[in-house]
Amino acid sequence: MAKRDYYEVLGVQKNASKDDIKKAYRKLAIQYHPDKNPGNKEAEERFKEATEAYEVLADDQKKAAYDQFGFAGVEGMGGSQKDYSQVFRGFEDIFGDFSNISDIFGSFFGGRGFRGGGGQEGVRQGANLRYDIEIPFKDAVFGTKVEIQYSKNESCPACKGSGADNGSGRKTCPTCQGSGQVRHSQGFFSVASTCHACGGEGYIIERPCRECGGSGTQKKRQKIMVTIPAGVENGKRIVIPRQGDAGPNGGPAGDLYVFIRIKPHEYFERQGLDLYCAAPISVSQAALGADIHVPTLDGKTIKVKVPAGIQSGRMLRIRDEGVPSGGGRGNLYIKLIVRIPEKLSRRGRELLEELAKVEGQNDSPKPIPLSALGE
Repeated sequence: MAKRDYYEVLGVQKNASKDDIKKAYRKLAIQYHPDKNPGNKEAEERFKEATEAYEVLADDQKKAAYDQFGFAGVEGMGGSQKDYSQVFRGFEDIFGDFSNISDIFGSFFGGRGFRGGGGQEGVRQGANLRYDIEIPFKDAVFGTKVEIQYSKNESCPACKGSGADNGSGRKTCPTCQGSGQVRHSQGFFSVASTCHACGGEGYIIERPCRECGGSGTQKKRQKIMVTIPAGVENGKRIVIPRQGDAGPNGGPAGDLYVFIRIKPHEYFERQGLDLYCAAPISVSQAALGADIHVPTLDGKTIKVKVPAGIQSGRMLRIRDEGVPSGGGRGNLYIKLIVRIPEKLSRRGRELLEELAKVEGQNDSPKPIPLSALGE
């Protein structure tokens, strides 16, 4: 079954309240409860799917990460790992008529109930990390390589991520007998909670590693080169696999998400694959036509022919001087701005007055549409 959007799974809007999310989940859980659908694999999958969706959307931190990054945002946070121990907190409020929810979940997930460690002694992928980088406009257009430094958790070399000192090992937690949870009777119900002695792992370390204090990881600074592709857009992200935090108990590392912010350019702007800039010309250049020389983003200078009689605000298109893409490039658009002299020499004034006499002046101009200005 293809993975569906969590809001779609629960049938709620993105702005739904916590109560609405809880009600929607309760309805689905009752509908697809295994007791009502014995032997129905589809119902079982729907029950799992709804539970996973609720586990994310009922948690403010996970919900915020999912809203911003999708499924990648909750990897390593419990949503994609089927860690239903967090969801169980408060389930007695949701399922007051179910006598033993943990037994139901245990039948689905390998008989391990809500043990936080999961399958192989808690081995799971580490957390994804985020790094924000700001690059110049030109580097975003043509691509570049940037060295970044950041801190991440790496597997402890002394204990290889196990958290145990050399010659030591792990033993089954005597409090929960390896289940990762303890049960408390509340009236007619049996409520399971995470074992405080082992933190839900089901085991304890006899002698913690002296290098990492038993965590299995150590914080280290790292330098890597990040390749910024040509034409990257503002706000885009680059995913670098296995450069996030190391997983617990020697589990695989998460990913590093590099988010791109682009500094504005002094002269150039971008729309898709096209670049835009403005160039000032004189009244005489606009009236008579001229050849002007305009610098491009990549440092060249190109000659541009200005047609005689061009109006201020009109665009000139220069092919293949825009953003690179797939072996080709977009275009460069130059907006011509006719500059009127603020101060005239005596001779210049005489010439303009003579031109006015020859060409005449329109004392009653008729309005024209703004589209005619080429804006």
